[in-house]
Amino acid sequence: MVMCAMAAPLHRMWARPARPATATSLPARGPSGPASLRPRLPRALVPEGQNPRERVPGRHGGTSGLRKAGVLSAIRRLSSARTPRPRPLGARACPGADRACAPPPPRLSQVPHGARRTRRGPAPGRGQAGVGVGVAVAPGRPGGGWAARGGADDRPARPRGRGGGTGRGARCFPAAAMADETPRKGALSALVGHTNGLTKPAALAAAAVSPKPAGGGGSRKLVIKNFRDRPKLPDNYTQDTWQKLHEAVRAVQSSTSIRYNLEELYQAVENLCSHKVSPTLYKQLRQVCEDHVQAQILQFREDSLDSVLFLKKINTCWQDHCRQMIMIRSIFLFLDRTYVLQNSMLPSIWDMGLELFRNHIISDKMVQSKSIDGILLLIERERSGEAVDRSLLRSLLSMLSDLQVYKDSFEVKFLEETNCLYAAEGQRLMQEREVPEYLNHVSKRLEEEGDRVITYLDHSTQKPLIACVEKQLLGEHLTAILQKGLDQLLDENRVPDLTQMYQLFSRVKGGQQVLLQHWSEYIKTFGTTIVINPEKDKDMVQDLLDFKDRVDHVIEACFQRNEKFINLMKESFETFINKRPNKPAELIAKHVDSKLRAGNKEATDEELERILDKVMIIFRFIHGKDVFEAFYKKDLAKRLLVGKSASVDAEKSMLSKLKHECGAAFTSKLEGMFKDMELSKDIMVQFKQYMQNQSDPGSIDLTVNILTMGYWPTYTPMEVHLTPEMVKLQEIFKTFYLGKHSGRKLQWQTTLGHAVLKAEFKEGKKEFQVSLFQTLVLLMFNEGDGFSFEEIKMATGIEDGELRRTLQSLACGKARVLVKSPKGKEVEDGDTFMFNGEFKHKLFRIKINQIQMKETIEEQASTTERVFQDRQYQIDAAIVRIMKMRKTLGHNLLVSELYNQLKFPVKPGDLKKRIESLIDRDYMERDKDNPNQYHYVA
Repeated sequence: MVMCAMAAPLHRMWARPARPATATSLPARGPSGPASLRPRLPRALVPEGQNPRERVPGRHGGTSGLRKAGVLSAIRRLSSARTPRPRPLGARACPGADRACAPPPPRLSQVPHGARRTRRGPAPGRGQAGVGVGVAVAPGRPGGGWAARGGADDRPARPRGRGGGTGRGARCFPAAAMADETPRKGALSALVGHTNGLTKPAALAAAAVSPKPAGGGGSRKLVIKNFRDRPKLPDNYTQDTWQKLHEAVRAVQSSTSIRYNLEELYQAVENLCSHKVSPTLYKQLRQVCEDHVQAQILQFREDSLDSVLFLKKINTCWQDHCRQMIMIRSIFLFLDRTYVLQNSMLPSIWDMGLELFRNHIISDKMVQSKSIDGILLLIERERSGEAVDRSLLRSLLSMLSDLQVYKDSFEVKFLEETNCLYAAEGQRLMQEREVPEYLNHVSKRLEEEGDRVITYLDHSTQKPLIACVEKQLLGEHLTAILQKGLDQLLDENRVPDLTQMYQLFSRVKGGQQVLLQHWSEYIKTFGTTIVINPEKDKDMVQDLLDFKDRVDHVIEACFQRNEKFINLMKESFETFINKRPNKPAELIAKHVDSKLRAGNKEATDEELERILDKVMIIFRFIHGKDVFEAFYKKDLAKRLLVGKSASVDAEKSMLSKLKHECGAAFTSKLEGMFKDMELSKDIMVQFKQYMQNQSDPGSIDLTVNILTMGYWPTYTPMEVHLTPEMVKLQEIFKTFYLGKHSGRKLQWQTTLGHAVLKAEFKEGKKEFQVSLFQTLVLLMFNEGDGFSFEEIKMATGIEDGELRRTLQSLACGKARVLVKSPKGKEVEDGDTFMFNGEFKHKLFRIKINQIQMKETIEEQASTTERVFQDRQYQIDAAIVRIMKMRKTLGHNLLVSELYNQLKFPVKPGDLKKRIESLIDRDYMERDKDNPNQYHYVA
């Protein structure tokens, strides 16, 4: 120990760690001024996070920089003189005495690794200039700096406030002792003047600096020496301590009370570990645990236990073992966190317990076999509907998982039995149950297995278990399920069952694809029965619309609007609806005509708009859209000319839909028809003004519609014998129109004319809304009461078939203005017709069905023929357009280009005929060397 006393005020002092047990002289100045020494603190003396160059407090500070740096120092008395002296810094005053007292010795458990913390006493009072410091230094662990030993006080230093600091007139700084910054755990310290029952007090090395008289600038020597002996454990300490620990472990394993304090046991383990007894301690602990676990195997070798009792016994043993290992680990926690943690090859105490239980109990073939078989038996009972102890299963399977034998010993066998169970169940139930019931059973099984995973199975089993159930109950029977029940479910529109089928099939690999194929086949089969049968032509379009609505509902409600199902549905509709060429397009046009006609009172404007939208969906699937255009244009012309259109807004809405779907070229002629009707209204306003300026305006009110020939359907002109008044009005209008539009030619279409006639009967006056042909026939009866068929034909000039239909509507319909003799539904050559003066009807204006509104078979054939002729023109134009751009092209490439450009279906034979026709007309020629090569002729 080095003791220093300085009379002069000291500003800075430090201790430099040169070498152990060497003396360092401190040069100092005389009383005339402070020491001009620059402090250089070693790294070992500076606490973590503090700058080594940090300045010490100012002159009013009560604590030195070395104290803040955590330097471990011990303060001793300056001398043994009886006369009272000022107390040195760090000493503690005892009541009734004027000397410093040593603190009580600390407990062994409070001694930290490698060094002891000391507390300095109160700083000298104001005006004190002297200071005494006591330092003891001992070597620490190799390469670890110095470990300081002190004996004055063991309490930690606390910074003093301004009032307890040094006086303003003098600044005091204690000398510093070097200490290891990183203490070693578990090292026992040699305590000054105190024994802890384990070691004798070690002699402390001391060195004294002899006091020199003050004055003169003499130097002082500082001598530091090592401890002579290291602390040792008593000879019998290790053995006695292990006996205590062994006894405690046995008490834990036997579930009896422990005689010793747990803190005392923990401290004993720490002391043993601190003196390198850890390897022996770990081996001894493992041996004790292993002996105990081996003794447990005997209770499971009894054959009289049934499976459930055996499982309960295993579970009890496992629970006890876990509880015991937790307690043992808490006692040996210091060993587990030091020695075991530093040796990566050693398992922790808990893992050691698991390893022992696995090796000596679960790995036993008889125990493992009975355990796994018992668990599988309980699961099988639960699957058959019995109630089982789920908590027991959960505990046992958790045990297998913790012991890392779950997958190898249990899961493989469990999945094999599950596979066999559901394979047999699937085969049996597919024969016994209907598809909806079977699907409900599959859903129930999947839900049960998912609940088992949540309740007691390991989560790693979920994926293979569910895949096993799906494969055996669904994957092996996909085609059988669909063949047995899909058509029935779709026919009956059983949405919940279809939803369940889709959800289950989506779980299986390839399930959706199989469902898609059968879904497509169903649509094609059902749709073909609607389209092919001619007897259902009348209701074909409505049936298609209803079928489409049903299919859309299934896709939205059951198939979650899956894009694959939507696209395949469109392809299927397109396939079956074009199996019968042209007819669906014609019937769709007729259906639209029936909805847009004025007599249709089935729907409001909103409902009509919705119906047209649905019709357009069916229209998209048709290949021959030009057929639809031809029939739609003809029907539109009749609605416009006869005034039978329900709503101009509805007509234009349909026109905009067609334009959006097919382009402006498709609807250009239809738009021209609407323009002609609007222009005709303006022309008739001007014609009425023109007629007012005539001297003889006549009694007939004439309305003429001017039609552009290229926009409207082609009508066959029919020459009939009009009345003189009609002929006169025709000439007047012709003069008026050609006077305004020179270079044009008017052609009268008598088949499209209609009129309103006034007639007088015995009951009173009536008005008839009739066609022009009906008008000519009825006006004859102003000249006589009866005429024969031949006479009427000669007088009117109407074509034979048209006249028969006209007379049939007047004499055989609901409003019988004429009476036919002999009676019958058909008009024959020898029939005569009389005016019916007794005609009665509840209405004043009566509409007699107009024959031209009923399309005949000949008209349908002629319309179809015109479409075919138009297609030939389009094919010719496409061929010339392609050859003009390519100049030279092979036959196959030309046909491929034509299929890409043409918007209607065409056969390869028809294309070949058109190519031959163009070669004959010198638009193109064959190559002389290669007949399959064509050249364009400019």
